[in-house]
Amino acid sequence: MIKNVSLAGIVFAILVGCAIPAKEGHSAMQMGSGVIATDAPIDLIPSALGTYTWTVSTTVPAAQAYFNQGMQLRYAYNVNEAARSMAQARRADPDCAMCYWGEAFALGSFLNGGMTAAAVPQAFAAITRAAELAEGHADGVERALIQAAVVRYPQDYQPSNRRSVDEAFAAAMAKVYAQYPDNHEVATVYAVALFMLEDRHGNRDLADPDLIRLHGVLTRVLNEDITHPGACHLYIHATESSQEPGRALACAEHFATTVPVASHVQHMPSHTWNEVGLWGRSVRTNILAVQSDLKAGKNLGFSYGPTHNLHMLLYSASFDGQSAVAIQAGKDYRKVSGNAMYEVLTLVRFGRFDEVLENQRRPKDAVSASLWDFSRGYASLKQGDIKTATGLRDEVLAFAATTEDKFRFHPAGQVVGTVGHILAGEILWAQGQLTGAINEFEKAVEIEDAMAFDEPEPLPFAARHWLGAALLEAGRGRDAERVYVEELADHPRNGWSLFGLQAALTAQAKSDPAVAQELLDSWARADVWLTASRF
Repeated sequence: MIKNVSLAGIVFAILVGCAIPAKEGHSAMQMGSGVIATDAPIDLIPSALGTYTWTVSTTVPAAQAYFNQGMQLRYAYNVNEAARSMAQARRADPDCAMCYWGEAFALGSFLNGGMTAAAVPQAFAAITRAAELAEGHADGVERALIQAAVVRYPQDYQPSNRRSVDEAFAAAMAKVYAQYPDNHEVATVYAVALFMLEDRHGNRDLADPDLIRLHGVLTRVLNEDITHPGACHLYIHATESSQEPGRALACAEHFATTVPVASHVQHMPSHTWNEVGLWGRSVRTNILAVQSDLKAGKNLGFSYGPTHNLHMLLYSASFDGQSAVAIQAGKDYRKVSGNAMYEVLTLVRFGRFDEVLENQRRPKDAVSASLWDFSRGYASLKQGDIKTATGLRDEVLAFAATTEDKFRFHPAGQVVGTVGHILAGEILWAQGQLTGAINEFEKAVEIEDAMAFDEPEPLPFAARHWLGAALLEAGRGRDAERVYVEELADHPRNGWSLFGLQAALTAQAKSDPAVAQELLDSWARADVWLTASRF
């Protein structure tokens, strides 16, 4: 999708503590579990943790150690484990005011989900106790943080009224930040508060005053400590959908090691690397994330969003030409979620049509089933069964036109409509109606472009890969060049588009050594031989 502003062989079991998508087929992430069993002990796992510390007012080493673990896990979005760690810290030192603050902080809203009504009594009790202890058991900075947090956890909190609470917290933290602008922890908590006011999935204009303020707070921390896990995590999210996602490259270099066995931390640099076209690095860091998910099942680390990690792995591997990794990740996605949607979509991406037809695992939910039907229709066409392909095309397009379902936060009609018009175009192409095929591919591109920003995107391929190939077939090299240039602006350095761009230049009796070299570099890890930008 175009922004408006602008290894193999991973074997998965269902992981202990991992979230399965709430609705089959949607690459979901753990959003917190409502009531968190904070009275359940949690182990301290130093081997999974990094060097980040936040020294608080306690003389009990165990309380400090669990507080550090809790903050690392909160910044890794393992919010449930963070809350349990903070509860363990305040059990070790019942007078530790900041340990209670940390428990409330972990229970509160974060970027991927709001505080649930069920968690309100726990959070209210924690911040109330923190405020009671603050006068005699907290320093000035800590007292200011605790007092600011009181407004975030009202006893009568309602998730439907979250915005007013988030605004009150951001205003309270602005005052704390004004008092302690050089304190990295204050700055990061303030940035958390500011980000709660942002559209999680909106495109971010770097000229927006609110974004300028948020970036200013974060970069002030990162300029002095590029490894700060909380600031770097937020900065990646604050830049990924902007005109300059590469702004986060410096902290992305360090982020995966800041909490070395927390899977979301290993995964997060790929949000930057995908946007700048470092697909191979994205593959590698998501393999590490998958390994952390596995280690969590042995109590050797912490898992968050295993399906999201696998989705990102198959997505980046698909754009990097690593078919073995992408296809295996699609299979493992199915093993974790019970959904074969990405298992067949990756097979379509890499032209393994016989294997698509061998797959009998049609998903149960309607959206995933429709994407599975597209894959089967596409494979049937490529295997010479145009009748089956035509029937499935009609079903897929009818579903796209009538569904009110969502695919994550996208209207399902956009995701399914994109592939439906790709299949319609391929059928017309097979029938010799190339002009009609180009029209269908243009419809697919238009629908795909209308999708909101997402990382990873719902589909492991781009509609322009089909449009460019059809334009080349029609002898329209100049138009194909334009399409591939546009596609590279959306997915930089991907070999499918670079191959198409080189072919488009050749069709015009032109050449560009830079494009040829970039293709060689981008396809260095690929295990497929291309003859076009789609199979």
